[in-house]
Amino acid sequence: MRTKYIDLIDQTFDFPQDEFSLIEDRLLFHGIDLMRLVEKYGTPLKFNYLPQISHNIQRAKGWFRETMNNIGYQGNYHYSYCTKSSHFSFVLDEVMKNDVHIETSSAFDIDIVRRLHAKGALKDGQFVICNGYKPKQYIENIANILDEGKLRVIPIVDNTQEIQDLLARTDSDLNIGIRIASEEDPKFEFYTSRLGIRYREIVPFYKAILENNPRVKVKMLHFFINTGITDNAYYWNELTKCLRVYSDLKKVCPTLDSLNIGGGFPIKQSLAFDYDYAYMVREILMQVKKVCADNDIPEPNIFTEFGSFTVGESGGAIFRVLHQKQQNDREKWNMIDSSFMTNLPDTWAINKRFILLPINKWNDDYERVLLGGLTCDSDDYYNSEQHANAIYLPRFDRNAPLYIGFFNTGAYQETVGGFGGLKHCLIPEPKHVLIQRDEDGKIQTELFSEEQTAEDFLKILGY
Repeated sequence: MRTKYIDLIDQTFDFPQDEFSLIEDRLLFHGIDLMRLVEKYGTPLKFNYLPQISHNIQRAKGWFRETMNNIGYQGNYHYSYCTKSSHFSFVLDEVMKNDVHIETSSAFDIDIVRRLHAKGALKDGQFVICNGYKPKQYIENIANILDEGKLRVIPIVDNTQEIQDLLARTDSDLNIGIRIASEEDPKFEFYTSRLGIRYREIVPFYKAILENNPRVKVKMLHFFINTGITDNAYYWNELTKCLRVYSDLKKVCPTLDSLNIGGGFPIKQSLAFDYDYAYMVREILMQVKKVCADNDIPEPNIFTEFGSFTVGESGGAIFRVLHQKQQNDREKWNMIDSSFMTNLPDTWAINKRFILLPINKWNDDYERVLLGGLTCDSDDYYNSEQHANAIYLPRFDRNAPLYIGFFNTGAYQETVGGFGGLKHCLIPEPKHVLIQRDEDGKIQTELFSEEQTAEDFLKILGY
């Protein structure tokens, strides 16, 4: 009988895969022996494999470059990174090696932009796309970098008042974008995004307020889909409506020359993941090209704002199974040495699933289990995978510790989980390790932050 964990994986997926392979009964991630990482740093442990960030940026640039060349697309392509996915300096340092631009979401984002520019990572003339709703401080910070005149700042107008606020705060001329308030996925509880200006109001807004203002040039139409770029009727329908607005606006606004197709590419969340990125790029650009030809307008420059796609697949978390509890005839609970709610919060908040694999014991028999976190909250659990309504792991043995890894966790988990701050039930932030390769391709690791201590929590709490 084939009852070992490796047998289960072989029967279910094509394995090994590009980033996952085995050495004996231990898992390798991009050639990194994760058990050695555990032996060096212990668990719980989070890590970022930084070369994957550059790899994904260059993949996307290649898809757009190749497609534009093949179909004779006349506009340029600009890759932007939206900092909200991960604001860490080690992420931005790796991102900026790839000649990309920045998309911001809040006032403090601009302070990061200024730091990057001051140290030369963000060069003169690169784009800073300022998205999101803009309170007073955000307006102030945008105006400051506009007045410095070294970066190509494009505030994306979320509502009609924002342009008035910007004009009142700065004497600089403005190159702006307008965000479309797209209709949400039919499964959402509401119909239209709270962000942006409604489709039918964009051209009237331009004619009434912007057309005759010599200080303002509309350069970009911003189209964002919350569910990301997906090959379904909803996405193509919204893109079609966006392109209709673009063509209508371009006919009355000669300065308009760029289309921002915000909303990112999906990332791998299962070993069964199958997404044809090159096909999607080609279909999007062909749609844009066709609408432009039909309306006799130039093809726009294309901007993308990839956040999760940029950084998500660089991240991972490793936990130890501390104990197994048989709670009834069918349910075995493997208790980990951390918490899902606090350290992988999307698993709790939006029922997100990451790739889950054991780090060791691949040649052991497997069993069906549930995973429980350390907090006292009944919602602190993880109970299914993308490909099955169950979790199968090597059989628990208290004398031979089992380690498990969650992969492609590099986007949002630290910011949503409040990195370095208070955690539910005072569960500590894990150690965080950065993994890089030197010029010879050898693995280099660096401890970015220690596991939180009781003193860290007591200081925050005022004791």
